[in-house]
Amino acid sequence: MRIVVLDDYQQVAAEFADWSGLDADVEFISRPIVDDDDLVTVLTGAEVAVAMRERTAFTASRLAQLPDLRLLVTTGRVNASIDMEAARTQGIVICGTESTTSATPELTWGLILSVLRSIPTEDASVRSGGWQSTVGGDLDGHRLGVVGLGRLGTKVARVGAAFGMEVVAWSQNLDAERADGLGVRAVSKDELFSTADVVTIHYKLSQRSRGLVGAAELAAMKSDSILVNTSRAGLVDTDALIPVLEAGGIRGAGLDVHDEEPLPVDHRLRSTPRTVLTPHLGYVTEDTYRIFFTQAVEDIAAWIAGAPIRVLG
Repeated sequence: MRIVVLDDYQQVAAEFADWSGLDADVEFISRPIVDDDDLVTVLTGAEVAVAMRERTAFTASRLAQLPDLRLLVTTGRVNASIDMEAARTQGIVICGTESTTSATPELTWGLILSVLRSIPTEDASVRSGGWQSTVGGDLDGHRLGVVGLGRLGTKVARVGAAFGMEVVAWSQNLDAERADGLGVRAVSKDELFSTADVVTIHYKLSQRSRGLVGAAELAAMKSDSILVNTSRAGLVDTDALIPVLEAGGIRGAGLDVHDEEPLPVDHRLRSTPRTVLTPHLGYVTEDTYRIFFTQAVEDIAAWIAGAPIRVLG
């Protein structure tokens, strides 16, 4: 049996689980998949593929070109890059894994602090022989606006409160009573964007929420506020954000997710000022990877035994 583990960018998948017990030919692919032909070439003859979250897309057209594929394991319980209906129609079993709920909120605060205190800029200054060059912002007594008060947004809100921030939140169907119970005040979308000193996005991407943060929301933000997105790139209109940052319309932005990943070398964001950019690191932690790959091996072993577990859809 041939098993292909895709998207192993850091070349660590083999270290976080014991693949030897599968008694199979396991191949780890560390580079990004380029296009349809590339994916077909890599997976030809493979009965099992392991995909890392949403790094490689499995569209209906791609799946149709993979007649050997019988099991597709995705890390996490949700992967919007897999056409679930097409996979089911083709008889492909799709299994998932559990994941942590702490890794992304922790990175969120890393980005908030990095933008607010210009940590990358000051680090570069010290390393080049310079010294203080910026004046940072503050958290205590200031307002945190959380867009999406689900599992991750709630964790971020609690840390904001610990910093002494006033925490407000908005989502399309936010339960004001539940928010109040968390020590968070539910507000309108307009109020959140126009009054928050820090706006952080933790929202599910859908056709309705795509472009949730656009030109109007960015224009409403205060000139000394910051925007952080560790959720999904499509929630923020990048084409609207870049000119705002270039013009100094807001203090800055921390972005972990991007419209195209890996971000093209010549992408305009790479040279946009007032940004801290990370390469989709939200779930890239030791504890998370240990869960991802250990359970991926368990999924494959159970499928081979004829009793699939953690089946999705």
